[in-house]
Amino acid sequence: MQEYWELYMKQIDGAIASVLVNAGISAELPSEDKYYVGFIKLTMKAPNDRGLIGEDEEAQLSFIEDKIEMEALRYRIGNYVGKIVSNGEMTFIYYLKHDFEWPDVVQAAMGAFPDYGYTYGSKMDGDWEVYHKLLFPTPIEWQIIQNHKVCDHLKSQGDSLHLPRAIEHKAYFETAEKRSEFVSVIEAEGFKIKEHMEPNENTSMAGVSFYRQDKPFYYDIDALTLRLIDLSVEFKGAYDGWETSVVKI
Repeated sequence: MQEYWELYMKQIDGAIASVLVNAGISAELPSEDKYYVGFIKLTMKAPNDRGLIGEDEEAQLSFIEDKIEMEALRYRIGNYVGKIVSNGEMTFIYYLKHDFEWPDVVQAAMGAFPDYGYTYGSKMDGDWEVYHKLLFPTPIEWQIIQNHKVCDHLKSQGDSLHLPRAIEHKAYFETAEKRSEFVSVIEAEGFKIKEHMEPNENTSMAGVSFYRQDKPFYYDIDALTLRLIDLSVEFKGAYDGWETSVVKI
């Protein structure tokens, strides 16, 4: 199983949630031998004021997480694919070859932590709906993840992120006509066109790169890229990300 983990934030049932997901396993789906999903939901003892992991409890929760995974490996029952932390609760999610030993795994792991309240369960999920609909990021969530990685890299290079600079974007469309319609809209919003990319042996889509002076601060770039995603979709296209240079004060 490929291991590529992403941590991101989202809203679940109206509450802020921290989601950790093994995104790498998506390349191996559909699974040939894991048709059940199992979960353990425990109540945290000292969550922070947002219902997420509190500093004082972080080490103990990590120990519990490791203990559950150790027991799952010992029983050779399946794979850990993610966890959700929200509203004072932490939910661990596994995909299983079978579920008749899942109660044994849970009791072997959680028996070491009698002070923690928890519930558990399992069900058939051959299509991995829980993984796709609850854990795996949507296209918009993926864009925010990538935005923040770029922002973090810029900050690590001494960039405050608050100074406007040229930020270049790319988008691709089903037809040159749809690309032209998109270009007309973004030009009216102050963007300048850098290049048109025509269909070639690698893609049948018509692309465009464009830029504008903007701030790459987290919330600013999120709002900007979400607007460009919406516009791209409106014109039968797909937004393909952004890049910029480091600007130090």
